[in-house]
Parts: sequence; C-alpha cells; structure tokens
Amino acid sequence: VTKMLINNSKLLNAFKLSSKLTVYIPATTSMDEVIDNTKYVNECENMLSKCFGGATSTPVLGYWLSPANGLVKENTMIVFAYCSEKGLQQNIDKVVEYCEQLKHDLSQDAIALERNGEMYFI
Repeated sequence: VTKMLINNSKLLNAFKLSSKLTVYIPATTSMDEVIDNTKYVNECENMLSKCFGGATSTPVLGYWLSPANGLVKENTMIVFAYCSEKGLQQNIDKVVEYCEQLKHDLSQDAIALERNGEMYFI
C-alpha cells in the first residue's frame, strides 16, 4: 500500500491518531427479537471514551445472510473511537471483553469489531 505524502505543514505538525476501533451494537437479541439498544450504545460510548478520550456513534442499516431466514435487515448502531497505537495496545483487552459481554447479554452469535477497516467477529 502506497501512502500519500502530505505537504501541508499544519497537518504534518498536527496531533494524529492512527487507529480506529468500531463496535457494532445490534438492535436485536436472540437474533430476531427487536430491542432498544440505547443502554448498550451508552455503555460502549462511555467505555471507548474512558479508553481513548472520546467516541462517536451513528445509526446504520446492517444486512446479513441467515441460513435459516435468508437476508436479514437490522437497525444497528456503530460506536467508534480514534486512538494512538499505544492507546490501542493499552486498551484493546477492555474493548474485546466488552464485545464478549455484549455478545452474551444480547444472545448473539458474534459481535462485530472493526479495527482500521478489518472486521473481527468476537
């Protein structure tokens, strides 16, 4: 992968966060029971903010192919935070543990965690 060089002196001297972690918060439990996921979004925003200094959330429509039910469409919230590589290494265990707890609490097969464009299913 070729990186573009930035010639803007202000950007070159700016504080930079090189990693992005995104947690996908389902709006269902047990795969097909619709829930209000506000509690879980708030928990995730709080956890990522404590780990990395801030977080952002936004609604998205998620689609996945169920062997039993075909194409499933779901309202999902994504919560993400930018962080330094050092901050990522110091806090990744907390984020993964949260995803594992969320998976259990919502009776999901997996929780999606994205790091710099790579998707992990926890």
